[in-house]
Amino acid sequence: MNIKSQNNYLNCKPEDQLERIRFNSVDLVSEEELLRKLKKSFKEKKPLKIKAGFDPSRPDLHLGHVIVLNKLKLFQDLGHHVVFLIGDFTAQIGDPSGLDKTRPLLNAKEVKQNAETYSRQVFKILDSHKTKVRFNSEWMNKMSAVDLIHLAGQHTVARMLERDDFSKRFKKNQPICIHEFLYPLVQGYDSVVLESDVELGATDQLFNLLVGRELQKRKGQEPQCVLTFPLLEGLDGVRKMSKSYNNYIAIEDSPKEIFGKTMKLSDDLMFRYYELLTDKTNQELKQLKEDLKTGKAHPMKVKMDLACFFVECFYDTATAEKERENFKNIFSRQEVPSDIQKYTVSPAEDFWICHLICESGLSPSTSEARRLIQGRAVEIDGEKVQDSNLKMNLKAGDEFILKAGKRRFVKIVVGI
Repeated sequence: MNIKSQNNYLNCKPEDQLERIRFNSVDLVSEEELLRKLKKSFKEKKPLKIKAGFDPSRPDLHLGHVIVLNKLKLFQDLGHHVVFLIGDFTAQIGDPSGLDKTRPLLNAKEVKQNAETYSRQVFKILDSHKTKVRFNSEWMNKMSAVDLIHLAGQHTVARMLERDDFSKRFKKNQPICIHEFLYPLVQGYDSVVLESDVELGATDQLFNLLVGRELQKRKGQEPQCVLTFPLLEGLDGVRKMSKSYNNYIAIEDSPKEIFGKTMKLSDDLMFRYYELLTDKTNQELKQLKEDLKTGKAHPMKVKMDLACFFVECFYDTATAEKERENFKNIFSRQEVPSDIQKYTVSPAEDFWICHLICESGLSPSTSEARRLIQGRAVEIDGEKVQDSNLKMNLKAGDEFILKAGKRRFVKIVVGI
């Protein structure tokens, strides 16, 4: 679905709701149960409670999170209630999902700072009037040691070792800390407290989500249905999108960053993003691939459309089109971007070019500036700089465009 879908499906029949909900999903436990819940909700005009949890282990939400957020937005469009759960307690334990070693623990201050950014970012996608934001510290901080031990007694070590990542570490004789076993239990207990009807997550969360079902059964609640969605590959096309791998597009990146990062995607990965993050149907994507194959569509145009889509989702249409034009100016027409930054420098004789590149913010060091020149990546007013030892005579009133690399420009202004 479109990140900012404006459609309203409040009157959708249960079967139609199910079709939209399960689109792009991987696991659905179970389809029969979910359809039964949807039918009951439709008949009684009583919304379902949909839960998704996000641990604030990092300050940025990124496109990998958006896959689940989009589905939450769809549930809202269908008339259901959404609980956006911030795992400020579980973040201090550390989710072991998909890891081959124990995750470093975060302190409460780090978690609190990150959580504050989450509650702001999420409303770039979700409807703030239809979303309840909860923190699992609300109930976990009140839990006594006896309560926690009782919770731990609701699951066995054998069941925990059925989990793929724990199983692999156990077989390799790699350490598994006791607190890591608590993570899926606490996440599952969240579902008990919230009495959720459906919980969403990425595929690496399946075990944790199923624990929630089991704990709800033990409490005499109707177990939640579970929906998982694919992990999104990062910009490198290899590892999952993560700030740790620096291969992510953050929701709060600037329009220029979102556009530029999207344009770095490979053609194959571009379609993966189209598939998981836009509202294009499988048939539309099939036709788009065919158009590229026959030459009817140009890969650069298709990728720019995707970049525009992301910028528009998190900002607006005018900003998206501005970034498209800037990109065309820089890459297609080799022109200077319209919003170029200015750097003012005092008049000087024998000003080393590497110092100017570094001081104007186009490189982090003079050694990097030298490497850029040696790689023929530096230009002054469109002319390549070939000598990394170049000394410039900067006179008052002079202005010129300094370029370093493909996308970095600055307008140098020599003051009086």
